[in-house]
Amino acid sequence: MGVLNVTPDSFSDGGAFSSEGAPVDHGAAIAHGIRLYEQGADIIDIGGESTRPGSSPVSEEDEWVRVIPVVTGLAAAGIPVSVDTSKTRVAEAAIAAGAEVVNDINALRDPDMAALCARTGVGTVLVHMQGTPATMQDDPQYGDVVLDVAAALQGAAVGAIAAGVAADRVCLDPGIGFGKTIDHNIALLNGLDRIAELGYPVIVGTSRKGFLGSILEEAGHPAVAAERDAATGATLALAIAHGASVVRVHNVVDALQSARTTDAIVRRGQR
Repeated sequence: MGVLNVTPDSFSDGGAFSSEGAPVDHGAAIAHGIRLYEQGADIIDIGGESTRPGSSPVSEEDEWVRVIPVVTGLAAAGIPVSVDTSKTRVAEAAIAAGAEVVNDINALRDPDMAALCARTGVGTVLVHMQGTPATMQDDPQYGDVVLDVAAALQGAAVGAIAAGVAADRVCLDPGIGFGKTIDHNIALLNGLDRIAELGYPVIVGTSRKGFLGSILEEAGHPAVAAERDAATGATLALAIAHGASVVRVHNVVDALQSARTTDAIVRRGQR
């Protein structure tokens, strides 16, 4: 899954296609999405609202204007598209424009979003998040983070299915960095098998995230977000070995090498 954020303030690619107060360069965003697909991404995940720690929500209208033309352009080119949104009207417009997946950080807590996903039959990514993007890193607390996240995701899946979403359209995302400390993130990567055992495909998004920066800094090798692709590759290998089905990344070329190599090793080991 290739990341395409049409926002001014996302932590890694914010401002690439939309600077603060300026309109989105939809053409450049579409071209980048096509490039990610040609590089090997199976699906392009388009977001119009930053969910980095400390971020503030944007209006439904602003998100719609940022996202829908890009969804339309990529879908028209025959590229599978996911829309990264928690707003039902944005998701509805994206689906009408050709999006095949809704990636919801609120895990369908909005009954209208659940009903939309059920009615349209789109793939549905349920993300675990403690708090909101504005507050989630203030002081995240868990008893056992792996068991707590697994239980929450299982509950979200049960709720989605009860709302009419087909079980085979549900994917789970443990929400690395969404209300988790460095130790929580590491524990989730090491314990991802527990979430995979729930029986749904698991999506993992570690790409360039802050906890990787903290790990590298502690090791004496500080790196800004755009310089964390090698570190990302290590987490992708670990996630795939522990059962991840999809990895969400900024650098598709490097991630594809990590993913395919890990796939080959894991499959041979299982044989």
